[in-house]
Amino acid sequence: MTHVFSIPMRTRFRGITVREGVLVRGDAGWGEWSPFLEYDDVTSRPWLACAREAADVGWPAPLRDRVAVNVTVPATDPERAHAIVRAGGCTTAKVKVAERGQVLADDLARVEAVRDALGPGGLVRVDANGGWDVDEAVRAIAALERAAGGLEYVEQPVMDVEDLALVRRRVDVPVAADESIRRAEDPYRVRDLEAADVAVLKVQPLGGVRACLRIAEDIGLPVVVSSAVESSVGIAAGVALAAALPELHHACGLATVQLLTDDVVAEPLLPVDGMLPVGRPVVDEAALARLAAPPDRVAHWEARLAAVGQDQAS
Repeated sequence: MTHVFSIPMRTRFRGITVREGVLVRGDAGWGEWSPFLEYDDVTSRPWLACAREAADVGWPAPLRDRVAVNVTVPATDPERAHAIVRAGGCTTAKVKVAERGQVLADDLARVEAVRDALGPGGLVRVDANGGWDVDEAVRAIAALERAAGGLEYVEQPVMDVEDLALVRRRVDVPVAADESIRRAEDPYRVRDLEAADVAVLKVQPLGGVRACLRIAEDIGLPVVVSSAVESSVGIAAGVALAAALPELHHACGLATVQLLTDDVVAEPLLPVDGMLPVGRPVVDEAALARLAAPPDRVAHWEARLAAVGQDQAS
């Protein structure tokens, strides 16, 4: 059984204002397949493996019943950033920076607003999505650290893993790798080049909970589990990964249901006191009907699913 959903977003994120995807149902429950629209069939293949694991197999037994999470702040204006953090219910905030079309002054103002909203005891991390070159990254990280009154870490300041290693050697702020793991032919180059202090793992792009647990064990770095802006069905897989990790030292980037205006479950996975519960949310039939994608989008996703599924089976 499959269902194509379409959920408007509260704020533009990754250039989109509507989050679309497919829910698949199997013997173990519901899984989510929601690769971004620009992703080709090969890139989308592990996302489908993650959905099938959730639907057909289920997840490993959890080692904890709650997972600490951060609020995610898009590359928005300072006032909106402040409001997002205050409403987020978390003591850690991840702030998007290096957005195309913006300048460092925009990032600094946003980070200052986030610090003000969190207060002195909160943790601020920034995510550049590979938007700088090495020299830009070194300068920006120093300025952002001052603006934040200290950074927990900077995520993916540059895109190439070799450059990531260079940045890490030139800054005092810990460096986290995201794209250098999930988009790399060899995710272990991060380990081999000593390019990062933290590994950011996203359960859909990396093929599911068990695949991520193998990467976490082999890469040998502290792990932060992050989302791909899924509905609560997809977020539950990320929570299952975080719950199954032997050690979890950092808050995880799994509170992104807050970026959506609605959800496909009866009780959305929203943080309470900075925590998400471990478990499967119950899919709501009324919500499925309310958030059903229009026919042309259903056709698009069904064709895409057929192509990726056939490619995966071959």
